[in-house]
Amino acid sequence: MTAPLRSTQYAIDVADLTVAYGDAPVLWDIDLQVPEGVLCAIVGPNGAGKTTFIKAVLGLVPLAAGRVLVLGAPLRRQRKRVAYVPQRGSVDWDFPTTALDVVTMGTYGRLGWIKRPGAKEKAAARKALEEVGMGEYAERQIAQLSGGQQQRVFLARALVQDADLYLMDEPFQGVDATTEKAIVTLLQNLREAGKTVLVVHHDLQTVPEYFDWTFLLNVRRIAAGPVAEVFTDATLRAAYGGRVPYQAGAGSLAPLAPEAALTPEASGDTR
Repeated sequence: MTAPLRSTQYAIDVADLTVAYGDAPVLWDIDLQVPEGVLCAIVGPNGAGKTTFIKAVLGLVPLAAGRVLVLGAPLRRQRKRVAYVPQRGSVDWDFPTTALDVVTMGTYGRLGWIKRPGAKEKAAARKALEEVGMGEYAERQIAQLSGGQQQRVFLARALVQDADLYLMDEPFQGVDATTEKAIVTLLQNLREAGKTVLVVHHDLQTVPEYFDWTFLLNVRRIAAGPVAEVFTDATLRAAYGGRVPYQAGAGSLAPLAPEAALTPEASGDTR
């Protein structure tokens, strides 16, 4: 799957990025430039720093070193152009609020601190719910929805922001096949509209089908670029230490022998 690049500006431009919790580095000396208009999977084993990378871009964790530019500028100047979908597990789903209210919250950033959402914002929220197939659940309490339905509501909240850059942390986790298909369609429509979407993703088998760009990460950058070029057996071994439940190009799950593991240097990408 390929997509034409919309401009020469980078959606995300990261240099020398290091994040540490105590004395333990979670991300180490990462350089990354993600072009605008791509649908990018962030891939790596558990504990690789994928969620931390998203939070570092969003300014939610302190940097030990490095800098981050978003759409060509520091985040503080571009915050209204960025939307974030967190992991479902990080949300208090028992909070008494409706699906429509949750989506309407996505309009707050453009309204500022003083204005309250009115008819225009409510209409935009309803439209976003319709786009994710949740229009009939607008007045339903969020706690009464299934996991897949809750995920769609949070996607609608991101959608109503009309951002240029979307950062999503495992949006496919725990959803049924119907919801997964709906999410894929939504993400691909965003890309076709010229938006940039970065997704923390665990299902290696679907990366070539769903995404056109990928960033392989394991504390350090392993590789980044178009899926057809960098989503290879060599880079997967480098990222997963040889224990990879997928063989690039095989079209099915195929374990790779641990002894076949490569270092980042052997993969040809040491950044």
